[in-house]
Amino acid sequence: MNQGSEKRELSHDAVSYHFRKWRRDGSLRKVFEGSILTILDELALSEINLEGSHSIAKKGGESVAYQGRKKAKTTNLLPLTDAQGSIIGLTQVLAGKHHDAFDLKAGLQKAFKFAKRLGLSIKDAFFNADSAFDTKAARKVCFNHGLIPNIAEHKRGRKHPKCGRKRLFNQEVYKPRFVLERSFAWMDTFRTLLIPFEPKDVYFLGAHFIAFAMINLRHILAR
Repeated sequence: MNQGSEKRELSHDAVSYHFRKWRRDGSLRKVFEGSILTILDELALSEINLEGSHSIAKKGGESVAYQGRKKAKTTNLLPLTDAQGSIIGLTQVLAGKHHDAFDLKAGLQKAFKFAKRLGLSIKDAFFNADSAFDTKAARKVCFNHGLIPNIAEHKRGRKHPKCGRKRLFNQEVYKPRFVLERSFAWMDTFRTLLIPFEPKDVYFLGAHFIAFAMINLRHILAR
């Protein structure tokens, strides 16, 4: 083979350069959005699930702080999934020191607006979340956007049930929420996501956008 016809090898530096560029300019977010639009007709939007996922940030970063349960500095990501575990958005990125419901009102408003902008029909959907997300603000945002908050009540140290009208909570609707754990477990198999080394939130999110897109397109990619 002539030297002029030899294929140039793709260098690690070139991959790193373009990966960082695409994370900064929003290209990877568009890939994630495109994956949602690709499976739009297949989404099960009668139920929307929320959960947090802590990543140990050994190199620090913008949204990093010590998390007691993990005994390490972490970054917490809060994705939304449909009833089948497909990722349809996220509320925010949090430093590990914050509880899951920190600034949740703004995060939910952002996530619901994102879903509507993409044409997702979320009105009248059950919004499933565990007791860590049990706040009046979160329930109000759900009602304002036409969702039904199906959030387990936080006892907050009470030994007896709270007085007054009992909050809506349908255990049968909440039970299948475990499907989101499969998506999280799949993401945890990737070291870059489980233990990130990125200093900027935009880089941290960029890697997750690729993973989110792969989760959403897993059936198509498996063909």
